[in-house]
Amino acid sequence: MKKYIIIFALVILQTVVHSQVEHYTSTAGTKVKYYQDYLSFLETDGKTKLDVFIKVPYSSVQFIKTGQGFEAGYSVTVSIFDEEDRLITEKIWNEKIVALSFEQTVRETNFNLSHRSFELNSGTYKINTMLTDKDSRAEFTSENILNIKDFSKQPVLSDLMLVGKRTVVEGNSKIIPNVSRDLITEKEGIPLFFELYADSSTEYTLNYTVTNQDQEIVYSNSEKRKIEKGSNQIFYTIDSLSLNIGKFIVKVEVKNSSGETLSSSIKSFVSRWEGVPSTITDLDKAVDQLIYIANPDEIDYIEGSETRNEKTKRFVEFWKKRDSNPADEYNAIFNEYFNRVAFANENFTSYSIEGWRSDRGMVLIILGLPDNIDRHPFEYYSKPYEVWQYYDLNRSFIFIDSSGFGDYRLSPDTPLYGDLYRFRY
Repeated sequence: MKKYIIIFALVILQTVVHSQVEHYTSTAGTKVKYYQDYLSFLETDGKTKLDVFIKVPYSSVQFIKTGQGFEAGYSVTVSIFDEEDRLITEKIWNEKIVALSFEQTVRETNFNLSHRSFELNSGTYKINTMLTDKDSRAEFTSENILNIKDFSKQPVLSDLMLVGKRTVVEGNSKIIPNVSRDLITEKEGIPLFFELYADSSTEYTLNYTVTNQDQEIVYSNSEKRKIEKGSNQIFYTIDSLSLNIGKFIVKVEVKNSSGETLSSSIKSFVSRWEGVPSTITDLDKAVDQLIYIANPDEIDYIEGSETRNEKTKRFVEFWKKRDSNPADEYNAIFNEYFNRVAFANENFTSYSIEGWRSDRGMVLIILGLPDNIDRHPFEYYSKPYEVWQYYDLNRSFIFIDSSGFGDYRLSPDTPLYGDLYRFRY
């Protein structure tokens, strides 16, 4: 049987770089600094291999100009702990990105993808990952709990991979995984790869289902497969499927002739529509976030949709009317608006309010990044405060942290009013 090799490659993703705000520290935000995925497979020697994939958008790292163009670098640390929080294994590696032009550093689809493999026994593990930017020294971390299957009890499925691309390099078949798990289902379907390990040759039924956030089944199909003893590599694409914007789960089950489920694996993914920013994963919340650009009648019209599919269509149509270049799939104002929302969530979320609802978030989403920020976090005779200056508007806004917990409120002396109280691009 022809074996497929999982590889990584240079591919692409949309984000916007805002160099003015490098000093902000991430709290409980939503903007993704890097994506990661974990896939476990059974090796020929009987050991379990865990592949850890790290996908880094160009916007997450800082580029510096060199004689050959622009260069960025970062290090990745992957630390794996057992259930008693003891360090089992750790790998650290460096990555370098070279771009020939500045345009490449901000191109909407650019990212870098790398991976490392670990040998692990079955069980539950905690995996910590950390990305450190070489130039800015900014650090981003993530912690996840992972269960490694016992592959000795066969038949058993490996983890599910969402396939980003299949190709042939030097005569070898290669698979590039979709690490971000971001899909336009009308265009791509849901391409899956997995392995089925069996201790004998027989026929099984493979059942495929997709469920939405409300645990409703939106897709179900079955197929019979002749399975050989050992490792069986299986590709399957769920197509002819149109999903709304949001999070979904795909599940594969192995059933015997009696309909008994012998093994199963699941994978979460995000469905989006073509032209919709990848930062949007919750349609209902995205509609709520229109308050800084839409009038109440427009929001009521979208909210009044009888179905989620109709709600998605009305949401997309709202933004198409504001597209300065309808011939191009990329809608600049659409992306800019929700990049600002994501940035506000990332930097201004506090214990009491999401960043986009905060006063600083409101001003940033409406007016964009200030030209200058004057911070006073440790004043002896006053509460912590910030002064945001917009030179072209000849306006300043003062935000005061009366609680001392980072909940900055707009001062009544510098209100946002009149024509300014609508999104400015």
